[in-house]
Amino acid sequence: MLFLRRIAHAPLMPNTETRSEKLDLRLTPSAKRTLQVAASAAHRSVSEFVLESALARAEETLPDRRRFGLNAAQWEAFEAALSARPRPAPRLARLLKKPSVFDRGKV
Repeated sequence: MLFLRRIAHAPLMPNTETRSEKLDLRLTPSAKRTLQVAASAAHRSVSEFVLESALARAEETLPDRRRFGLNAAQWEAFEAALSARPRPAPRLARLLKKPSVFDRGKV
């Protein structure tokens, strides 16, 4: 089994760091109301709610863009895995031969 080791990085918002940066944005009145209602439901200020939500979305977006480090043996194993012929997947092949739910009933 191949393991990729993630290189350590600083979290997006460490708990010990002082908030000294400001981010301004323009939004519609309805968008602002929506954020206010959602923040209230989450028992957060709008700023906390927006920051937490934005950071959560950033964490969802970034994993495939993080750097991974491999030693020489791990790199060789990784290249071998990429170069290897795919394993037979008969169930997948059967599934792909069936018409999709969108194609069923068409003439």
